[in-house]
Amino acid sequence: MIRIRLRVVVVGVPGVGKSTVVEAAASAWKGSRLVTFGTVMLEEGLRLKWIRHRDQLRKMRVEEQKKLQRIAARKISAMKESVLLVDTHLFIRTPEGFWPGLPSHVVTALKPTHLILIEADSEVVLSRRTRDPTRYRDRLNREERESELLLARSFLTTASSISGAPMMILRNEEGRVEETVQRLIDVLREARP
Repeated sequence: MIRIRLRVVVVGVPGVGKSTVVEAAASAWKGSRLVTFGTVMLEEGLRLKWIRHRDQLRKMRVEEQKKLQRIAARKISAMKESVLLVDTHLFIRTPEGFWPGLPSHVVTALKPTHLILIEADSEVVLSRRTRDPTRYRDRLNREERESELLLARSFLTTASSISGAPMMILRNEEGRVEETVQRLIDVLREARP
């Protein structure tokens, strides 16, 4: 049996609990590595003195974001781990509009084997966003939050079409994060018997 290298890209709108889920899955899956796409972009943005903190990334001009995105995609695609979990966003709300977090050049460079979208209800997203004092998040009304959730599915479909990677949507209901983590681990087990 041929063992493939897994490149599992895990995405979701801010507040769905994506990072919590992917961090727990990476801890539970021995030999995996978790890399946060935004952290790689942040490191380069700080080095270049374009930003001072993570949430400024989405406020940058799109051309600057694209440069950082290309650098991050190249660094991540060069990683050699057999199971790599990539925590990222499908899109970023910028002053110029919604900007894709996984445009074709990034999807092509990352070569994902799986695309996983973490979702939660709009009201749960709002609750989680307001409980997180460490982040500077946009205040969105219910309609805007629901539009983001629908937009995420559209971007996921596009990334899957470009890459040929299967996509899956996992619900992360309030108080049930362990179940969501287990479903993500089940995907990894299915892909690496």
